[in-house]
Amino acid sequence: MRVHEPYSSYEDFEFQIPVGTTGDNHDRFIVRTEEIWQSLSIIEQAYRKIQSFKGAEAEVYHADVPEYYLPAKEDVYTKMEALIWHFKIVMGETDIPPAEVYQAVEGGNGELGFYLISDGGRSPYRLHFRRPCFIYYQAYEEIVKGSMLSDAVITMSSLNLIAGEMDA
Repeated sequence: MRVHEPYSSYEDFEFQIPVGTTGDNHDRFIVRTEEIWQSLSIIEQAYRKIQSFKGAEAEVYHADVPEYYLPAKEDVYTKMEALIWHFKIVMGETDIPPAEVYQAVEGGNGELGFYLISDGGRSPYRLHFRRPCFIYYQAYEEIVKGSMLSDAVITMSSLNLIAGEMDA
């Protein structure tokens, strides 16, 4: 996701996509370890980039939509206008145009997608999440075919399943 459909400025960073060769439990461990090193590299690159902005104005770090900036928390607790503005932004008093959209990000276990249908109101007509664990768990039977029972348990653990995502 971060390479083929970059978001959140991933196109500004150098990183490799770790890929295994055998697909077994050890291979998944090696890939996950390399993912940690790649993530650390991205963090270091981002830190260096932020350091190069020293002395720059805060606008560098914000989108240019001040009407959606939340007021300072101390103002929300002490000023009525700030409380109302905070409430309007958080509760979403914006009518969403009628449309259908799918957007995905790279989650810890794979593609995490959001499918939204709007009929023009303030809340979605339909919202569906594409949860990565539900998708790749479908391959579990093929992964463990021909393995020993003890391997099946370790394989289940190595898939890093999140039980809440298993409910379709």
